[in-house]
Amino acid sequence: MYERTLSRRAALTSALGIGAVALGTAACGSSSSDGSDAAAGSSSTTGTSASTSPSPSATGTSTRVFGAEWDPHLRTFMAWPASDAIWGDQLPAVQADIATLAKTISGFEHVVLLARPEQQAAAQSAVGSGVEVIPIPVDDLWIRDTGPVFVQDAGKTAGVTFHFNGWGNKQQHALDAGVAAAIIQKYQIPGIDSGMVAEGGALETDGKGTLMATESSLVNENRNPGKTRDQIEQLLKTALGVRKVIWFTGVKGQDITDAHVDCLARFAASGAVLLDKSFPGLPSDVWSRASDQARTVLADATDAAGRKVRVVDLPQPDPDKITGKGDAFVSSYANFFVANGAVIMPKFGDADADDQAAGILGEHFPGRKVVPVAIDAIAAGGGGIHCSTHDMPGTA
Repeated sequence: MYERTLSRRAALTSALGIGAVALGTAACGSSSSDGSDAAAGSSSTTGTSASTSPSPSATGTSTRVFGAEWDPHLRTFMAWPASDAIWGDQLPAVQADIATLAKTISGFEHVVLLARPEQQAAAQSAVGSGVEVIPIPVDDLWIRDTGPVFVQDAGKTAGVTFHFNGWGNKQQHALDAGVAAAIIQKYQIPGIDSGMVAEGGALETDGKGTLMATESSLVNENRNPGKTRDQIEQLLKTALGVRKVIWFTGVKGQDITDAHVDCLARFAASGAVLLDKSFPGLPSDVWSRASDQARTVLADATDAAGRKVRVVDLPQPDPDKITGKGDAFVSSYANFFVANGAVIMPKFGDADADDQAAGILGEHFPGRKVVPVAIDAIAAGGGGIHCSTHDMPGTA
């Protein structure tokens, strides 16, 4: 029987209570919250460098590869938002957003939607025959964080499990905690235990051995108590086959994810890093300062091959022109999803900013169609398109 739990959305929109923490405006890092005590200062000596300490992958003895999102996908997983205990009267709107997103992506690649068995028929009706719906119980829609992180291990797909614990035990997600294992079992792929707690949204790769991550979401007692950054970095290198980790400080305690990297900085097929930038003229806050700190890191960073990192701004929309509402609303264009032949980006209703973001994404993902999708209900819950999808590499 499903147990009523504090949801990602509820934690973001409630005050202290039922295990919640004092949270800011967005799970992926918005630029409208204050909370300066948690800000990441660019002068910090922690989280301002990338290291390349020896590991199996660094010494050439590992054949494990964490591929880029723009590599071919065999399928993309999504999850059907399940409970009005989580979303209240917003559940139909969130389900409609997920259905639209699933149908949009299915125009480019195979989409598999996880749903509770008792909701499978309703989910199938909503998404239509072009999306495969399978009966795997879920708590909510955030499959980027709950699904296995796929790697190629000796040329074969494997799933790395990161022991999802409700974003640092902020919430109870008993069903979502089993999603990674259920997918690995259903598709009969090898499982790899990472030996640590993390979420997929906390990990961003160029597919060539470089990983970007925030310390706030990984080097955190709520996920990996007692582990140092160096220890966590070694676990990441071993599990994922990456050779270099570029660390940003991030922001602790201001959103439920502790500032996932996938709303802050993303690699592009062009070789650039697309960096979230707050709308001009807004007061400085924890999120804009986190972006500034990331920019400082990237200015001196090199990738796993020793190449300098090129940074391209991805500006946010005007908060007075967006169509979405709510303190938790995520207005970062960085939370896009790269599908086979397409880039699926959020559309926020500021026409000029939406067009500008589409142009930037088109330039840095050449040969792909840029498809804007309105996701106001999802974004109001503190996430976005990338948070709602999880790609599995391979070709049909």
